[in-house]
Amino acid sequence: MDSPNPTARITGIETFAVPYPVAGSFKFFTRPARDTVMVRITSESGETGWGQSVPSPSWSYETCESVRTTIDAYLAPALIGMDAFDTEAIWRVMNRVIAPSFSIGQPIAKAGIDLAIFDLTGRILGQSAAQRWQVPEGGSLTLSWTISASTLDELHESVAGARARGYHHFNVKVGANAKFDLELCRELRQLAPASFVWVDANGGYDLATALEVAPKFADLGIAALEQPLPANHLVPLRALRRQRALPILLDEPIVSLDDLRTFHELDLLDGVAMKVSRCGGLTGARRILEYLQAHGLLFFASGLTDPDLSLAASLLLFKACGLQHPAALNGAQYLSGSILRTPLVITGDQAEVPQGPGLGIEVDPDLPPPKTP
Repeated sequence: MDSPNPTARITGIETFAVPYPVAGSFKFFTRPARDTVMVRITSESGETGWGQSVPSPSWSYETCESVRTTIDAYLAPALIGMDAFDTEAIWRVMNRVIAPSFSIGQPIAKAGIDLAIFDLTGRILGQSAAQRWQVPEGGSLTLSWTISASTLDELHESVAGARARGYHHFNVKVGANAKFDLELCRELRQLAPASFVWVDANGGYDLATALEVAPKFADLGIAALEQPLPANHLVPLRALRRQRALPILLDEPIVSLDDLRTFHELDLLDGVAMKVSRCGGLTGARRILEYLQAHGLLFFASGLTDPDLSLAASLLLFKACGLQHPAALNGAQYLSGSILRTPLVITGDQAEVPQGPGLGIEVDPDLPPPKTP
């Protein structure tokens, strides 16, 4: 369709590799930096929108290198000249150029494009995300602290670090050793009896183990079990879901609305641990959240250790959708530095939701290496 604004035609799409220093030990990061890709989209009027892709081979098949080649060689040439306001057409083109397999092809790469389009069109309109979605402006979200401990001593150190930073709630990485996982959560409950806690197995259990530990986690007051089985183990997942010991959240297999609808119709989940950065950006994530809310399903918030723009997008969407639980957005826990003129404000476990046009942030146009404020 034709844009109501004649300055909305896309004239340029560029990518930049931007690594963030890793501050602390996290099993998913074996390098000293968390690699990201910044995406800059320019309209014919010279207005600019920024997005960010946050790939990691520990979480998906996408890497920093694959995101850049996907955008530079395939998506960008196909999108030049298109109307930035025609989101449906942009997604049709992206999904034709990079086709799906089971689900969306290269969703993390496409998320960078999607965020940049949202930022660009918001700036052209002079509207914030809250104005576009007709929700209250600003506010904050409560964050949880991620525990990734292989010993009880590490658990104590992590909880002490959380309290020193002003965090009160926890999401716990489990799945490697069920016996230790239960011991870890028992000890955590001794240290933090009133905290909101959920566990994430990252697909690490088999069915027998998951069936054994789920009731025991429930006895410890754990709120939910995230991704207990590998993403493609659908028949075992149904058996676990029927146990009804603990709410089952899915993560890795839920990349699009079509995925969610299928898993829901098969009765495989109680809800989703949502990641804007892995669902193709704000467009896809909003559709998933609307479905979850319409069908009375749970939604928890998490991410891919997102910095800066990717984190800003998550804060905007989860606040707009009325998130009820602490969000496992742990970029501030594990990363240092920022490429924003004014970094996002996180005080204790409270993350302020950005305000202003587009994504509500301002990128340093010179793209220096991230620096610690």
